[in-house]
Amino acid sequence: MTPAGFCRIALSMPEAVEDAHMGHPDFRVKGRIFATLFSREGTEWGMVKLKPGQQRQFLSDCPVAFAPCKGAWGRQGATQVRLAKVDRPTLKSAIFTAWLNIAPKRLVAEFHPSQQK
Repeated sequence: MTPAGFCRIALSMPEAVEDAHMGHPDFRVKGRIFATLFSREGTEWGMVKLKPGQQRQFLSDCPVAFAPCKGAWGRQGATQVRLAKVDRPTLKSAIFTAWLNIAPKRLVAEFHPSQQK
């Protein structure tokens, strides 16, 4: 997966917008971040805001691509995604899950009634 592909998937989520903080792009719904992109030591990464149980599932299903972020953020579910190691369907699932976690209930009900929180 490329950074451009990550952006396309993130921006395909309902009412998602691209912004930036700390020098790298982020993706928001109603002002709240659900995913970010960053580069570290020449490697392209994404981050998705998952719940701890969701994080464990993605780590179990695809350990070469997913890792918890460091510290408290990671313990709360913030999950790094190594773009070179993730396929499109898996990344789309992770980004969609992060969007569901952050989007307001009204928006989830409007666009994905079967996924209500």
